Amino acid sequence: MTSFEVIALQGLPLIEAGDDLIELIASALKLNGVTPRAGDVLVVAQKIVSKAEGRIVDLATIEPSAQAVALAADVDKDPRLVEVILSESIRVVRARRGVLIVEHRLGFIMANAGVDQSNVAPVDGSHRVLLLPENPDRSAETLRRGLAAATGTDVAVVINDSFGRPWRQGTAGVAIGVAGLPALILNSAVSGFWV
Repeated sequence: MTSFEVIALQGLPLIEAGDDLIELIASALKLNGVTPRAGDVLVVAQKIVSKAEGRIVDLATIEPSAQAVALAADVDKDPRLVEVILSESIRVVRARRGVLIVEHRLGFIMANAGVDQSNVAPVDGSHRVLLLPENPDRSAETLRRGLAAATGTDVAVVINDSFGRPWRQGTAGVAIGVAGLPALILNSAVSGFWV
């Protein structure tokens, strides 16, 4: 590889549950004059994938357990939100005022199990939250196959989420779903892992 180019696609609407991401991304590629080439990688924000897949929960429908109520008091969070976080997790890694770090059922160690409250517009005053895709690798593969059919070019797809980093400010992009390229390359000639 001799060059690297990043193109931000303009013209995508706000995504709603049930939207056809393949059609919307293919249209945005045309609108932006971008012709995909073999070897290209499309990076898609987890949030739009989750929204399109309908991974939205109305907190008004959640009845918190005794465990969620107790933990919510410790971390100063809404017990209904804590119940959703626990339902997406296999264990609590760290809990203190304002902080709830868990191991997500997909294996990620992350704040709040990736349950997102930002940019999820309330409907009729209800408080909604967004979950990670059920199976991010499958979501990436679905996008990859659909875009190959729509554009005639097989591009790799990465579903990206932002993770905070312990004891540091800011966030880092993490590939939570991948299709069409290796997520991890093991080099047997050298001790360790290459990503």
